[in-house]
Amino acid sequence: MKFGVVVFPGTNSDHDTHHVLSEVMGQEAVYLWHQERDLRGCDVVVLPGGFAHGDYLRCGAIAKFSPIMDAVQRHAQGGGIVMGICNGMQILQEAGLLPGTMLRNRELKFVCEHVYCRVERTDTPFTSACREGQLLRMPIAHNEGNFFVSDEELARLEAKRQVLFRYADAQGRVGEDSNPNGSAGNIAGILNERGNVMALMPHPERAAEEVLESADGRFIFQSLVDSLAGRLRSA
Repeated sequence: MKFGVVVFPGTNSDHDTHHVLSEVMGQEAVYLWHQERDLRGCDVVVLPGGFAHGDYLRCGAIAKFSPIMDAVQRHAQGGGIVMGICNGMQILQEAGLLPGTMLRNRELKFVCEHVYCRVERTDTPFTSACREGQLLRMPIAHNEGNFFVSDEELARLEAKRQVLFRYADAQGRVGEDSNPNGSAGNIAGILNERGNVMALMPHPERAAEEVLESADGRFIFQSLVDSLAGRLRSA
């Protein structure tokens, strides 16, 4: 199986993500420059965190026009697996591959801290190695991570079970006290309706080894490896 890590000008978590995929998970991983027009046979595409093109206009607003995004769109439309992390989530939203938009954090400040995320479902390629209700401790680092949708759209996302991760406290309780940025529904990660595109604001690649104080993010990467192996066996 082959993973592609997309690099935009300003991306800064590309090497972290590539390290986890290749060195920690033992998978083939390549960098995909944003001006490329194909995915070079990658089975999974990851849009890592950073500040694509500086994000001076709006997070992800310029990156969505990069040539590589046409290939990412085709990959997703064909059922291929795509994952976005932090800025990668914002880019996928701007590209129309995921619902919602991001506002500035509720306190209008950059937040950088470890948070707990509750796994809401495990029947996805991104959480198959998790337990339902499991808490994953991972860091966040963003200024615009306040997930916003209308009340009607939020109800639709909940009904279709597209909410995959919610911010919670250490006991798994979901509420305002455990919401670091004001996200609607305490949403930390969502799926598209088909279930093959997912993004989250916390950084699993920065919590995938014990030396980083938490290896919880590895559950997400292990889920991807397990699910993709199953897909390839059944192909």
